[in-house]
Amino acid sequence: MKERLEALKQEALQELSDVQSQQELNDLRIKYLGKKGPLTEVLRGMGALSAEERPIIGQVANDVRAAIETVIEEKQAAYQQQETENRLRAEMIDVTLPGRPSQQGAVHPLSKVIQEIEDIFIGMGYTVAEGPEVEQDYYNFEALNLPKDHPARDMQDSFYITDEILMRTQTSPVQVRTMEKRKGEVPIKIICPGKVYRRDDDDATHSHMFTQIEGLVIDRNVRMSDLKGTLLQFVQEMYGKKTRIRLRPSFFPFTEPSVEVDVSCAMCGGVGCRTCKQTGWLEILGAGMVHPRVLEMGGYDPKEYTGFAFGMGVERIAMLKYGIEDIRHFYTNDLRFLKQFLHL
Repeated sequence: MKERLEALKQEALQELSDVQSQQELNDLRIKYLGKKGPLTEVLRGMGALSAEERPIIGQVANDVRAAIETVIEEKQAAYQQQETENRLRAEMIDVTLPGRPSQQGAVHPLSKVIQEIEDIFIGMGYTVAEGPEVEQDYYNFEALNLPKDHPARDMQDSFYITDEILMRTQTSPVQVRTMEKRKGEVPIKIICPGKVYRRDDDDATHSHMFTQIEGLVIDRNVRMSDLKGTLLQFVQEMYGKKTRIRLRPSFFPFTEPSVEVDVSCAMCGGVGCRTCKQTGWLEILGAGMVHPRVLEMGGYDPKEYTGFAFGMGVERIAMLKYGIEDIRHFYTNDLRFLKQFLHL
């Protein structure tokens, strides 16, 4: 049995010396040291030996196992070392190489226009007011002279959460909330920027969600001429000193009288072109004197106080300013579109 063990040792060491991969090494470990290996079979046969032979053969068997395990461990360590070196080479970073420049972002064109509009009106003494996008029907409609059966509600069909809660269709509720908060104090000079929601079909000029900025002024002796002068100052700062405005009669339930406001076309200077449909004018916002009923519901005596209000879609202002033909460009996150505003 001693000779068999020595032969087994030589055989194993010979095979281990020819190993070419870690998988082969693992297979040989199982072959010689596993439960079904030849060394285990030899040890199982030790029961047939005499009491004097057992310790001798046992020592030889342990020496054979130790010799095989030593070679296996050395080769295993060598393979692991080689694997580590290979990984380090593959993952090595050359710190002397120039760095990869990170892409620089820019303010979204809508955010940029909102900031410009806010700066213009803050320069005229206005403050910025904000309110919830999920609004009560009372503030969105009723307090703005739009009772539940008013047909003008159809023009602002929104997304209702309950019969009394909806996604606001305009930022006008912020005006009502401000009037309530001020409790009859004057003057009020605010602009109200924010997202609004209407059940419109999305196309080149409409979106179910868009951005709006409204303004409100309440004080004694506020006149339509004050409104016109304010809007003229705004458009000339936004589009240039040569820009003109035109007021056309219109209807809004919360203002009386009401007007649509046009600006002279920046593309043709008012001569007439494709952009303005040969009229020389482009509509940008609606405005008017605050309806006495709205003043009264907001806590102001319409016999003592007057005011004006206006509202504009930021997308409309941006489209005219930058010559953008489709409102959907603002919301599709197309980098080809957004990169145009990196340095504006």
